[in-house]
Amino acid sequence: MTNAAETSAERKAEVRGRPKVGALIRARRLQQHLTLEALGRSAEVSVGYLSQVERDHATPSLGTLAQIARALGVGIDYFVSAPTTKSALTRAGERSRFSLDGSSIIYERLGTDFPGNTLSSFVMTVPPGYRSETVAHEGEEILYVLEGSITQRLDGDEMIMNAGDSLHFRGNRPHSWSNHTEIPARLLWTGTLALFRSSAKPSRQAEAVAKIGIKPIKNKKIVTPQEKR
Repeated sequence: MTNAAETSAERKAEVRGRPKVGALIRARRLQQHLTLEALGRSAEVSVGYLSQVERDHATPSLGTLAQIARALGVGIDYFVSAPTTKSALTRAGERSRFSLDGSSIIYERLGTDFPGNTLSSFVMTVPPGYRSETVAHEGEEILYVLEGSITQRLDGDEMIMNAGDSLHFRGNRPHSWSNHTEIPARLLWTGTLALFRSSAKPSRQAEAVAKIGIKPIKNKKIVTPQEKR
């Protein structure tokens, strides 16, 4: 009985801490650069009613919410589910490690997925000699060097970053980096790129990420890709 009560209390706390549906719809719409009119047309919902929903002055039926979710490229669970404390916690040595086809970088995912989240975060292990492509994209990034050293290039400037150094920048500035040393480097990367959204349908850019291991690039523009080793 105690466990059931604790579970119920935990779920109620999660619901209280979760943003309302209207705020989540508006945030997702703005992420997709959609006007109210465009979303209304796609979802077959009037602009006036959609505006009321976004301001939490009206509560959509499950069917209407499904139409809005489909128009925004997410599943309905995007608006009605939230992570448990257990799923939000990752422990050292227990995180899953993975790499993308064609890339020698090893990733450890730190973040989780929940309605309205905008951050992705990874610990990256970068082998000696690795050199990334040059990219530019929407959003922002923070790099923090945990171990080793990398060469970071940003908008034509080049800098050496050692353990303890960090860099915060807008993603629309062309950037690349490499491990110029003979030992692996470990980086903490955090950014607003939607690398993982479990309920969202994969976009063409996301499919490209999965296939060839590059970050999404605004308007599909790539600035002189560098050869990977």
